[in-house]
Amino acid sequence: MNYLGLENLIKRALEEDIGHGDITTANLIPREQQAAGIFYAKSPGIVAGIDVCRAVFNYLDPDIGFEVKRGDGDLIEPGDTIAVVSGRAASILTGERVALNFLQRLSGIASKTRAMAESIKYYKAELVDTRKTTPGLRVLEKYAVKIGGARNHRFGLYDGVMIKDNHIKIIGSIQKAVSTIRSRIPHTVKIELEVETLEQLQEALDSRVDIILLDNMDIEKMKRAVDIANGRALLEASGGINEDNIVEVAKTGVDFISVGALTHSVKSLDISLEICK
Repeated sequence: MNYLGLENLIKRALEEDIGHGDITTANLIPREQQAAGIFYAKSPGIVAGIDVCRAVFNYLDPDIGFEVKRGDGDLIEPGDTIAVVSGRAASILTGERVALNFLQRLSGIASKTRAMAESIKYYKAELVDTRKTTPGLRVLEKYAVKIGGARNHRFGLYDGVMIKDNHIKIIGSIQKAVSTIRSRIPHTVKIELEVETLEQLQEALDSRVDIILLDNMDIEKMKRAVDIANGRALLEASGGINEDNIVEVAKTGVDFISVGALTHSVKSLDISLEICK
């Protein structure tokens, strides 16, 4: 992956783990001792973050070798070799945990995303992520979502207008909020607005917003919202959506389904690094 901030992110992660030195490895393993290690899957899933994993070792030791066996987006089963790292044993041991943390986390996100995206592939609704990401890891986690087969929502407060309930409470009304922001942003920027009721939906349609987020609506209300909108705005379902109900949500006819759980409560994929004798 091409991310200019990756080196700084890896640097901070290693500083957090190593501190002023790996006290165990430094006092146990000779500096020039050579070794090789195998990253292997212990559970099925999708690989994501292999380049980040490689970059951890390269940051610690430019002479480390790293051979990729399964790249980002590849399906893995228990026992599959994902990569082989070789070189100074001390460098491998010192970078092991940080490299695994990135690889396991991103692969977990990609795997969950793939499962949910596949479950609705026969419907028009597209799965998207949210801003509910680990602080500092948003770019990587959203990258993993794309590897899993879903689309990215806005990356931050800077790249998309999203008028939420608290904005409306402060400004006074949907109409005032939309007209105010429309007069201040470039015409090339779309406006998305969050609604909780069908009355608010109608007001949003009357205000000619581009995208309407249906916040925590039940299935029947979503169906009514789709009928009322009748294609006049894109509809995004959000709130409380998981593996158990995503298909029913997709059946309503919404255009997008945003799921915060793709990143905020995902289980890391079980991957290990084993030193070869």
